[in-house]
Amino acid sequence: MNINTQKLQTDILIIGGGTAGCYAALTIYENSPELNVLICEKAHIKRSGCLAAGVNALNAYIVEGRKPQDYVDYARKDADEIVRGDLLLTMSEKLNSVTEKLEKLGLVILKTENGKYVARGNRNLKINGENIKPILADAVGKLPNTKVINRINITDLALKNNKVIGAYGIGIENNIFYVIEAKAVLVATGGAAGLYKPNNPGFSRHKMWYPPFNTGAGFAMGIKAGAEMTTFEMRFIALRCKDTIAPTGTLAQGVGAKQVNSLGEVYEQKYGLTTSERVYGTVSENLAGRGPCYLKTEGITAEQDDSLIKAYLNMAPSQTLKWIESGKMPSQQNVEIEGTEPYIVGGHTASGYWVDTRRRTTVRGLYAAGDVSGGCPQKYVTGALAEGEIAASAIIDDIKNIDLENVDEHEETAYKTEAENFLTEKNTPFTAEQLEEAMQTVMDSYAGGIKTSYRFNEKQLEIADEKIKKLFILSEELYAKDLQELMYIYELRERLIVCRSVIAHLKARKETRWHSFAENLDYPKKSDDFKKYINSKFENGEIKIIYRDLIKEGEDFEHFNR
Repeated sequence: MNINTQKLQTDILIIGGGTAGCYAALTIYENSPELNVLICEKAHIKRSGCLAAGVNALNAYIVEGRKPQDYVDYARKDADEIVRGDLLLTMSEKLNSVTEKLEKLGLVILKTENGKYVARGNRNLKINGENIKPILADAVGKLPNTKVINRINITDLALKNNKVIGAYGIGIENNIFYVIEAKAVLVATGGAAGLYKPNNPGFSRHKMWYPPFNTGAGFAMGIKAGAEMTTFEMRFIALRCKDTIAPTGTLAQGVGAKQVNSLGEVYEQKYGLTTSERVYGTVSENLAGRGPCYLKTEGITAEQDDSLIKAYLNMAPSQTLKWIESGKMPSQQNVEIEGTEPYIVGGHTASGYWVDTRRRTTVRGLYAAGDVSGGCPQKYVTGALAEGEIAASAIIDDIKNIDLENVDEHEETAYKTEAENFLTEKNTPFTAEQLEEAMQTVMDSYAGGIKTSYRFNEKQLEIADEKIKKLFILSEELYAKDLQELMYIYELRERLIVCRSVIAHLKARKETRWHSFAENLDYPKKSDDFKKYINSKFENGEIKIIYRDLIKEGEDFEHFNR
């Protein structure tokens, strides 16, 4: 198949039309309506990203009586100090203002008779959020000077003199190789799912905690471009309802359900209440023979039953259907829970790009926001919106005196040739799907997946890295009979690149700071020697580890890459 080249120019390129990307576009128009913005989305902006199915709460909000620093302290404690307080504070200061803007756009936020938001716990608001993504997408669609291209797979960043000047992508429904030149590029592609073998393999492998179509593309293109990344070893493992992989927070916070083992014993206090400890406790109880484990809902009221049924219809209807099909409501049966496979996601943990307080990466012209941006865990929806606003404001300031630059012809030719090679018919003994399954098996067995109860040692990580390298070499020989299959090949290669970074980071943190998230059997205890950030850069085909001291309270990290 021959691919036609189409060149586009814009002031600002946003890669990813999810939460952060949409809000960045809205911010740019609000402050500099004359700027041209191009959003490239792999799926369709109306129902893409983490908000595609909707949510029933905004999990990051400064409720009455609290202040932004309280949220910083909560996130710092949950991550056992390995966070960027400067990033958390700049995000937290915007949580309430972005929430109010969302409401003005049409989001239904539940209120009391006095007109105040209905809080759920110390940091959450209850919403009717089944249409939260269409609300954002519709608002973006009305913006002048803003263009959205759906079904385009951005594969690489365009570089010149260690500066990002655009990107390359391939139309999934046309045979167009896009060359995009921009004064600034914002990566807002989300995190990485599908690196490990999921809870429900085979036909049901899409039933996972994080969107299965988030492949770590933004991470991969940044790694290849030489951007510094941080804290990939802080994997995220969600504690979820068994089989449906539906959220458990609604049960724990909404009706006060406690974690109990098969003997009916409440075990959560024994292990701790941080995010990783809740998973670790469940894994440990199962290993000790006291499983299955549950969230105790037996005995809740009929009104609470009704509330849960409605809540899960908004975000995880499979759980509601499971209750209905079983003929038992939550009040009549406890909900079995389990940990998911590990993910790399900067919205819940601190994994992602190493950025300054304005969300500039270490490569000039490149910015990051949302799940792809590191150092700032517990973002959730509103935190991603806040980072989209912060990055957009920085971009507006930084491009005032910048001209568009033309991409390097040799680089353009190399990336187009790579795509054409995958589309050239050849006899290959395997498919992208088969190599992806092999990758997941490697990560599951040797890099701390479900099979090993999330535990690993250095020898296993060395084996994992060796096997992932071989799979990447094999991927170069893949053949795609159409553009959809070509996308699958690029998604596989993105995941393989992220896998190597995860393995390198897991090996570099020679301690166990977060049980289950990074359970190193060679170093089962926490060490003050590793109370630091573990960062990395991709150089000459290898991942170079960089150790950085923690940024102290009240300090900012600014690298001023403009």
